[in-house]
Amino acid sequence: MNQPLKIAIAGLGTVGAGTLGIVQRHSNLLAQRCGRSLQVTAISARDRNKDRGHPLDAFEWFDDPVEMARSADADVIVELIGGEDGVAKSVFEAAIGASRHVVTANKALLAHHGTALAKAAEAAGVTLAYEAAVAGGIPIVKSLREGLAANSLTRVYGILNGTCNYILTAMRKTGRPFDDVLREAQDLGYAEADPSFDIDGVDAAHKIAILTSIAFGTEIDFGAVHVEGIRQVSPLDIEYAEELGYRIKLLATARRTAHGIEQRVHASMVPNTAPIAFVDGVTNAIVAEGDAIGSAVHVGPGAGGGPTASAVVADLVDIARGRVTPTFSVPANVLEPLVPAAMEQHSGSYYIRLMVDDKPGVVADVAAALRDEEVSLESMLQRARSTDEAVPVVLTTHTSEEAAIRRALQRIGGLSSVREAPCMIRIEDL
Repeated sequence: MNQPLKIAIAGLGTVGAGTLGIVQRHSNLLAQRCGRSLQVTAISARDRNKDRGHPLDAFEWFDDPVEMARSADADVIVELIGGEDGVAKSVFEAAIGASRHVVTANKALLAHHGTALAKAAEAAGVTLAYEAAVAGGIPIVKSLREGLAANSLTRVYGILNGTCNYILTAMRKTGRPFDDVLREAQDLGYAEADPSFDIDGVDAAHKIAILTSIAFGTEIDFGAVHVEGIRQVSPLDIEYAEELGYRIKLLATARRTAHGIEQRVHASMVPNTAPIAFVDGVTNAIVAEGDAIGSAVHVGPGAGGGPTASAVVADLVDIARGRVTPTFSVPANVLEPLVPAAMEQHSGSYYIRLMVDDKPGVVADVAAALRDEEVSLESMLQRARSTDEAVPVVLTTHTSEEAAIRRALQRIGGLSSVREAPCMIRIEDL
C-alpha cells in the first residue's frame, strides 16, 4: 500500500474533534477507499488539557498553529480555527508556502480572500479544499464543480443558514414572534449568544459568494453581495404569505442577468409548490439550474459536527487519491472579474405590507405613489379592525424594477396615514 497521507489539524472544536474521530473510527474503510491510510500526526488547539473525547498523546502538539503549518510532519493542514483574517489566514499562507495541501471549513476566509489563496495554492501545486465551508454535509462544491461541469449554469439559490430556517419554520408553525423563537433557538444551540452573523444574513452571504465563483467562473466578490436578514419578518407576514400561496425563507441567490451577476441574500417568498418551500428546521437546500440538467435540488444537514467533519474527511479522501481539481470551476488564474448587477436593477414581483389608518383615501394615496413609479399591482388584501388601530394592507405587484419599488415605498412611508415603515419582501419566480 502507498505511504499514508499525513494530516495536521489546527483547531479541535466540534468539527476538529469530529474529523479526528472519523479518521480514527473508519481507518480501515478509508484506507480501502483511498488506497492508502489517513494518519493524523499533529494537532494544535488552545487548550491542551481539555477533554475532547479522544486521546491526544500519540500526536505531536503545537501551541502555535502557524508553526505547525510550517514544520509539522504532514502533507495536509486542516484549518478549523475560523475567522476571515488573523491566525487562520496565517495558517493558510504558511501551509501553502511550505507546499502543503489545505482543507478548511472557513467560509468567511474564503469569501474575503478565496481568489488570492486559490491562486497561491495552485501556483504552489497544492490543493485548497473546502467542501465543509458551504452547507455542511451537502456535497454542493463537488456537485457544482464536477457533477454539473457539463452545464452552463444560470442560477444557484438556496437555504444556506439553518438558524434562520429554524426560526422561520417555528414562526410559521406556532405563530410566535421573531424574538421569542430566536431565544428558543439559542437555548437549543441553533443560534449563538450573538446571533447577528446568522440572522442578518452574513453567514449565507459568505456561502453564496463562494458558490458564485464555482458556478460562473468568476473571482469571489463578497462586497458585491446584497445582504439583508430576517429581523423584520413578522408572524403577520408569514400568515399573509400562506394565504397568498407562499412560504418565507432566507434565500441566497446567484443569477446571471442582462446587467451582470446578481448576488443577494434576503427574506424571500417562495411558491409553496417549490421543493425548497418544504425544507424546514435547520436543514439546508441548494438548487442549481443549468442548460443540460434543468434543475437539481440538493438537501441535507447544513451544519453540525458530524456532517461538517464528514465533508472535511471527504476532501482528505480526494487528496489521498491524488485527485487534482481547480479550486473553483476553472484554474484560479483564468477566473474572470465579477461584473455585478446592482440590486436597484433587480426585476421581480414584490409583497408589500403597510400598517395604515383605517380611513377613506388611504388606499388611493398608496395606489397613486405606485402608479407614479409605474408599479403595477397584482392583488390587494385589507382586513378591517377597530378605527383606533392601524390596519394591515397587503399588496403584491407584477414584475417591477427594484429602484421603482424603493422610490414608491419612500413616498408611501412619508404619508401621514402610514403608521410604520412599509415591509417589503421579494417574491421569487422558482
